[in-house]
Amino acid sequence: MTHAPGSSLGFIGLGAMGAGMAGCLLRKGYPLKVFAREAHAVQALVDQGAVAGTSSADVGRGSAIVFLSLPDDAVVREVLFADDGLVHGLAAGSVVVDTSTIAAASAREFAAALAARGIAFVDAPVSGGQQGAADGVLSCMVGGETAAVDACREALGAFCKSVLHVGGVGAGQVVKACNQVAVAGALLGVADAIALAQAEGVDLAQMREALLGGAARSFSLEKHAPRIAAKQFTPGFRAVLMRKDLRLALQGAQGTGTVLPTAALAEQLLDALCESGRADWDWAALALQVQALSGKPLPGHREPT
Repeated sequence: MTHAPGSSLGFIGLGAMGAGMAGCLLRKGYPLKVFAREAHAVQALVDQGAVAGTSSADVGRGSAIVFLSLPDDAVVREVLFADDGLVHGLAAGSVVVDTSTIAAASAREFAAALAARGIAFVDAPVSGGQQGAADGVLSCMVGGETAAVDACREALGAFCKSVLHVGGVGAGQVVKACNQVAVAGALLGVADAIALAQAEGVDLAQMREALLGGAARSFSLEKHAPRIAAKQFTPGFRAVLMRKDLRLALQGAQGTGTVLPTAALAEQLLDALCESGRADWDWAALALQVQALSGKPLPGHREPT
């Protein structure tokens, strides 16, 4: 499949998630210009057929849609509005699609600043992890004006199996926060179940099999329980990033007077995990902190396996 020059795309941020998403776009035949701080990440995409941009502004020139996959609000702001930022290269009528997880308030702020220049902003955070990005099967929750969302929906489909328009700008980030809160609660429940089974001397594999047959079935029980039991925490999604996402959820909740006790506990446990030197372990290692509350020692610090 090939696409017309008017459908040329840009991609900024080629980390674990961004590289996978950009690779999916290339496999779908989209002309793609990329930029990242790490030269090796850019070269890996150039080897797949992308064009290397020299700056964020350069990526914007000639791109109808530019995707961002960046670590936090501050970096998104820099990429958009710095002296060599994207805003200085994009033409009126173009669309910025931010797949990063940032604060909803920041998304609305960025959208307003870009709208003054005739540029649309869509917040489109994704869920599904590094492997989901590489395989093109992410879920995407999208906030923005309908026309802007429709303009980028086909390209989003290159790396997403589900693209759901959930409201105006910022709504995508709110729904992503809800997703992170819900999965954190599910993992806490699984971690508790594992701690209880271990304390009672019950075989963890048999316990898991029994629970999978009933109402306790969940993604965390299916995917995370085996790695928790084996203490294998090669990251699919790093603990430090989940801590950041839960902090965003808690900050947003504070602004509306909403109490999120489960999210608060998960954030505290993840903070302890990160401060112990395990920030780059998979976030499922949160279960180790649950076990530590009962006096179980954490595994010796090492590279995650």
